[in-house]
Amino acid sequence: MCAAALDEYCGSVFWNASYLGRDDPDLPICVEQTILVWIPLGFMWLCAPWNLMPLCRRSQVNKKNWTKLYFCKQLVVILLFLTAIGGLTVTLVEDFGPNSSGEKSPAVYYTNPVLFAVTWILLLLCQEGLRRKERAVDSASLFIFWLLLVLCDIFTFQTLLREALRLGEVRDIPRFSLFYISFGLEVIALILSAVADIPRDAKELVKKNPEAGAAFLSRITFNWFNSMALKGYKKPLVQEDMWDLNEADNTTYISQRFNQHMMYELGLARIRLQKKLKNRLIKNQGKTVEDVPQSNGLGKGVSRDVLMMEEKGTKDDDKKKKKEKKKKEKTDYPNSWLVNTISKTFKGILIESAFYKLVQDLLTFVSPQLLKLMISFTQDKSSYVWEGYLYAVLLLVVALLQSLTLQQYFQRCFVLGMKVRTALMAAVYKKALVMSNDNRKESTVGETVNLMSADAQRFNDVTNFIHLLWSCPLQIVVSIVFLWMELGPSTLAGLAVMVLLAPINGLLAAKARKIQVENMKFKDKRLKIMNEMLNGIKILKLFAWEPSFQTQVKDIREKELKVMKRFAYLTSVSTFIFTCAPALVSLVTFAVFVGVSSENILTPEKAFTSISLFNILRFPLAMLPMLIASIVQTTVSKKRLEKFLGGDDLDSDTVRHNPDVDSAVSITKGSFAWGKDSEPVLKDVSLDIKPGRLVAVVGAVGSGKSSLVSALLGELHSTDGFINIQGSLAFVPQQAWIQNATLRDNILFGSPYEDRRFQEVLEACALGPDLKLLSAGDMTEIGEKGINLSGGQKQRVSLARAAYSQADVFLLDDPLSAVDSHVGKHLFDKVIGPNGLLKNKTRILVTHGVSFLPYVDEVIVLVNGQVSEIGSYQSLRDNKGAFSEFLDTYAKDQSNQKSSEEDDFQVTEDLEVIPESEDTQADYPPEDAVSFTLRRENSIRRSQRGNRSSVRSRKNSSLKPTEAVGEIKGQKLIEKETMETGQVKFSVFLQYLRAMGWGYAFWIFALYFIQNVAFIGQNLWLSDWTNDAAEYMNQTYPGWKRDTRIGVFGALGLAQGVFVFLGTLLLANASVNASRILHSRLLDNILRVPMLFFDTTPIGRVVNRFAKDIFTVDEAIPQSFRSWILCLLGVLGTLVVICLATPFFAIIIIPLAVVYFFVQRFYVAASRQLRRLDSVSRSPIYSHFGETVAGLSVIRAYNHQERFLKHNEETIDENLKSVYPWIVSNRWVAIRLEFLGNLVVFFSALFAVISRDSIDSGLVGLSISYALNVTQTLNWLVRMTSELETNIVAVERVSEYSKLENEAPWVTQNRPSENWPEEGRVQFEDYKVRYRPELELVLRGISCNIASKEKIGIVGRTGAGKSSLTNCLFRIIEAADGRILIDGLDISTIGLHDLRNRLTIIPQDPVLFSGTLRMNLDPFDKFSDEDLWRVLELSHLKDYVVGLKEGLQHEVAEGGENLSVGQRQLLCLARALLRKSRILILDEATAAVDLETDNLIQNTIRKEFSHCTVLTIAHRLHSIMDSSRVMVLDAGQIVEFDTPSNLLEKRGHFYSMAKDAGITQQTASAFF
Repeated sequence: MCAAALDEYCGSVFWNASYLGRDDPDLPICVEQTILVWIPLGFMWLCAPWNLMPLCRRSQVNKKNWTKLYFCKQLVVILLFLTAIGGLTVTLVEDFGPNSSGEKSPAVYYTNPVLFAVTWILLLLCQEGLRRKERAVDSASLFIFWLLLVLCDIFTFQTLLREALRLGEVRDIPRFSLFYISFGLEVIALILSAVADIPRDAKELVKKNPEAGAAFLSRITFNWFNSMALKGYKKPLVQEDMWDLNEADNTTYISQRFNQHMMYELGLARIRLQKKLKNRLIKNQGKTVEDVPQSNGLGKGVSRDVLMMEEKGTKDDDKKKKKEKKKKEKTDYPNSWLVNTISKTFKGILIESAFYKLVQDLLTFVSPQLLKLMISFTQDKSSYVWEGYLYAVLLLVVALLQSLTLQQYFQRCFVLGMKVRTALMAAVYKKALVMSNDNRKESTVGETVNLMSADAQRFNDVTNFIHLLWSCPLQIVVSIVFLWMELGPSTLAGLAVMVLLAPINGLLAAKARKIQVENMKFKDKRLKIMNEMLNGIKILKLFAWEPSFQTQVKDIREKELKVMKRFAYLTSVSTFIFTCAPALVSLVTFAVFVGVSSENILTPEKAFTSISLFNILRFPLAMLPMLIASIVQTTVSKKRLEKFLGGDDLDSDTVRHNPDVDSAVSITKGSFAWGKDSEPVLKDVSLDIKPGRLVAVVGAVGSGKSSLVSALLGELHSTDGFINIQGSLAFVPQQAWIQNATLRDNILFGSPYEDRRFQEVLEACALGPDLKLLSAGDMTEIGEKGINLSGGQKQRVSLARAAYSQADVFLLDDPLSAVDSHVGKHLFDKVIGPNGLLKNKTRILVTHGVSFLPYVDEVIVLVNGQVSEIGSYQSLRDNKGAFSEFLDTYAKDQSNQKSSEEDDFQVTEDLEVIPESEDTQADYPPEDAVSFTLRRENSIRRSQRGNRSSVRSRKNSSLKPTEAVGEIKGQKLIEKETMETGQVKFSVFLQYLRAMGWGYAFWIFALYFIQNVAFIGQNLWLSDWTNDAAEYMNQTYPGWKRDTRIGVFGALGLAQGVFVFLGTLLLANASVNASRILHSRLLDNILRVPMLFFDTTPIGRVVNRFAKDIFTVDEAIPQSFRSWILCLLGVLGTLVVICLATPFFAIIIIPLAVVYFFVQRFYVAASRQLRRLDSVSRSPIYSHFGETVAGLSVIRAYNHQERFLKHNEETIDENLKSVYPWIVSNRWVAIRLEFLGNLVVFFSALFAVISRDSIDSGLVGLSISYALNVTQTLNWLVRMTSELETNIVAVERVSEYSKLENEAPWVTQNRPSENWPEEGRVQFEDYKVRYRPELELVLRGISCNIASKEKIGIVGRTGAGKSSLTNCLFRIIEAADGRILIDGLDISTIGLHDLRNRLTIIPQDPVLFSGTLRMNLDPFDKFSDEDLWRVLELSHLKDYVVGLKEGLQHEVAEGGENLSVGQRQLLCLARALLRKSRILILDEATAAVDLETDNLIQNTIRKEFSHCTVLTIAHRLHSIMDSSRVMVLDAGQIVEFDTPSNLLEKRGHFYSMAKDAGITQQTASAFF
């Protein structure tokens, strides 16, 4: 019926099969006039609304965007419109013109021109709409329309041409001409629509981000990436070459969207949690009522205090409690909200990628059907040749479409993964800024960094493949349907095998997950120790403790490797199953098929179509269990992230800012605790501080002074009462927090720079002179943790930051303790005191310095967390309460301070005091910043700096300000991380193979090779088998033949599995071997590297080698190594098989190989460098994060969270700039390689058509089904080569640090006697030292004798070489000349450990490691518990430790955070007492300690070390006035060396220093 109507409409026959049943087929004209016109026009009309939308918006017509290209496009369309009108005119003239014949033209000649005319008008509007669209450079729909139109018109084109040639004339000249004119115009339009139309104002944007200006064709083939690939090939890419990110890919945009959804989902989750807890409470209360005695208060309803009292229940109860607690921990946080949040935030990309995946999946099944047609074409010699060519072309077209959609899908998925990682990293950072103390307690810095790195990465990896969750089942179902059509019910046999294999995989996956979790635990533990070791490396060296920590790390590593080996064995079992699966499935299916009935004969179509389908099936079956396993792994990360992100925030209402209250700071009956469930540290505190007052807070160690400051900052949990603070806060913490930025940025801290104010602050904080010493003045880069500043400088920078901030209330947590007393006085006078910079502000000063108390408005005395007295200095003294006791303890010290105050100083006067003759150093060349810094650093974070002496010694300091301006070599302290560039050297691969063992390597390769041979053999056997079908055409198939065929086929399949299994097992052992060797080399070497290395390398960089790089060596390299071998063998096998089938193909291999090689080289060069940039730009994210967590209280106090969030976003963006191109580079190469693979398919089909007479159909099937597989394998080969190269970089990086220069050996042949040094005599003989060979001397010929049991004080200006002297005794730096003798033995002849074990130092910074107290005192377990208790008693810690529940086994937190600074210092003293060595070096550690602890330490040292030689590096001259002799150093030389009293009489250097410190002859006599 329909056909008849169309016949009438066209005026000719619509369809007749005879058109195709000949050698030169054609389509009927009617089909060309109807169907082929309607397809493109229909598409256009469907897409039109989308393109017309911008016209509906009311916006100004932007004339700027009118480009030449736009006018050309519009012109072509107008011309096409005219041709349509022309067509209509011709018809009208024919029908109604003067010489019209009576019969009318068919309807089609009216409708088609009209349809076209309307379409062209629509198109004009669409192109205008496109021009108005924001940031659009072309339209995909318009391009596809033009393409469809041209393709459809090609049929008409050839029909008209062939007719004209046949007849030798053109029948209908007007329509003929119009058609060819419009065809030409359409081709022009197609070309124009493929060009990007970039408006003038977007030119700049496109330069910075070519993707923004890429046309449709360029977008789908990723051509816009060419310029970067080329650049990357010519020279290694650097961060500056990276393009800007698209708007939707930058961190700010992503994290804003993520946060909106997160707030909502998290809210719901919290409500769910509340309900759950309520139910549990009701349940538990029921229990509690029934059996109170046993429940031991575990019902949530019972108060904590009852629990505390009943804590002493039986052991049994404890166990029960632990279990309950574990259970509680598992669930007591809002859970299952993260996945929802992610899916809602990114639903756009998810839907797009799902669409592409669906299309690609369906296209996958077209190829096997075409293959089937192709095989029957070669069998049926009567079919026309054009059918064969048609199938070959169709195979190519389908493959191309498949490649394009697949790459678009991958692009979307990987970008999604990147975005998810970004969102999570930003969220974790944001959370860290507002995290409550309970939360902070639960996760160490290392663990939080892990959330950002490892866990976010897990999510990234899973989201890449998330669509496989539905796509795999879909592919499986469709494959089965097609297989059923081929083989009928026998398919079920194959299916049954697959289904049976699934639970085995599930079991393996679950087991693997358990192992993985265990592995993570060991990793965390190992990294935690590494981190601490590197942070305290100086202490490890000074105490010779490296071996103890080395064994700790090695033990954990061994456990980790054991777990890894178990994991690898599991993997090899699952690999075995995977490899056997396809062979087994096809074996069972074919066996059942032939066995069921003798009618069933295996023909080539059936066999190879089925094998193609089984090959398709292989992918989803292999991926599903892997995907499930990785989802399972991600659930661990999901839990960790949900727990962290869902934890409580800091209660922002603890501190109110109510402007109506008239006092600046008020606390009303406040009780505060560190956590929700812990005991309050401050009880019932009430304070009222009026604006503009200076209030001092005093009290003994542990009385809660710092806790009070934390409470005011809102860091503590308020259990009762509230705090009100008016205006903004500035905070100076007890331990200065310095950022890795310039000095100026550290002080400005985000405020705008005002020169006058800045100079005032510098002046007041006595930083002016220090700046002259720094190479770039206030623009000098400060290293991580302020490494190139001394303790005092850090503290002053921290104070300057507060002073510059112009806040209203200043909280100063003991900022004056880290500086010398006179610097302290200067700071008090100029900044804090009644006449300082801050005189009109409210200041709360926690202090140990009694001397400042008379000048403050009010003193608050704390005792045991309670305010015991408040009042002015005088009234409190008269009260005779706790305060006057506090004062009496320090009365002596008080009087010394007094005398120094009378001698009020003036900087200018001091400068004139210096006798000119002392200006010795003017002629020395300037030092470079590094050596200067190191000398600074080596005054182990000296607390001296910037006191009066330093102000005045500037005049003869070694760096002349004028010279400092010029670049001096080695200025930058922290060297930029070296990034290997160019191709990875072959030697690195060899190194890895060597670490695996050559025997292993050979056998692994051999086994994999045999497996591949078996695979090819199996397929050739099958091809031979299918040819039996022709042989036994009409006969019964003999049973013996059938059994042989099946048996051999099965045996070859099994052999594959066995060989792969063996190969993988060997690889597992080999890679664990390699991991062990590489890690232990790295560890051994890092511990033997000289101190200089750690001073110039950020710790993060070293940790990165132990974390990321070792992880790569452990897990990524073995995996990519295995895949690479399998891919390589797979590709070679395929090519061999195709060449066997169609020898012609060999000709094509060479050009293809050349193209392949170039694409691969271009890609690998760019991709490898992008990966390196990625890992280098990733470190700053983590180090900035670590820095933020360390300085949280400061950032919160200044309310700068927003600024730090911004900075974090910028840092992540910098990283994304290299991640995004890397993702694109993978797509860029994939699409090019897939095109190559598609060509392989096309040519193998083409040659099969050409040589169809000489080839049997079994081989055709074999070669094409292999070719269909090659695309994937080719792709993988390049990816694996690149991945292997990228991953092997880790070996390169690890070995770089395994080859660093070592310090002297720990133990040599020449060992001192057991009890050396017996007397403790020290001699320096013309001793000279420099930090690095190319630098100036730091000590310039020191000679002196120190007798046994002498007490020597060492003093000198900053940079005089005091610390260098101690470093030389321990050989932290080695002599350039001269020697040191201890008891007559030259220390440079013995091993470092023999030396360091016999000396003792009490360092300035008390460094503790996480572990037990016992381990901190005695890591080698050399001493008995009695010894330890004895030293704890001597160091006044016994009462404290006895009070702890675990005693000596008390766990010390990371960095000793759970002990006060004073307690840490006393622990260091206990360490020294334990070693009982004859020589003690005291790097005066009293800086951060209050006077009470100071006295304890001094007295203990006097008493306990009376039989030792003691060298004290002094910052406070008071402490060395009673020494036997004093050594005065200046510029690396001894200028004076005598008893204190003689030196005072000489009136030289020492005298002027004593005068500065307020010590005169009269006061000094008190000491002697």
